[in-house]
Amino acid sequence: MIWTPELATYLEDAPWPATKDELIDYAVRSGAPIGVLENLRELEDTDEPYESIEEIWPDYPSDEDFFYEDESEY
Repeated sequence: MIWTPELATYLEDAPWPATKDELIDYAVRSGAPIGVLENLRELEDTDEPYESIEEIWPDYPSDEDFFYEDESEY
């Protein structure tokens, strides 16, 4: 399973929490690329819903990952 930020963006508006089947259904209806569907199909079959993209891809970059604090004065 290979996630990229581009593929993960297709799940940003998914109806969290969601089960594996619900995520696959959402990806199909939203027109996500085949890579997203393949990654979702590789998830474990569980009755527990996933709370967020971070549960699927723990290294999902958050907004904090792109925040650069500039301490210089203008």
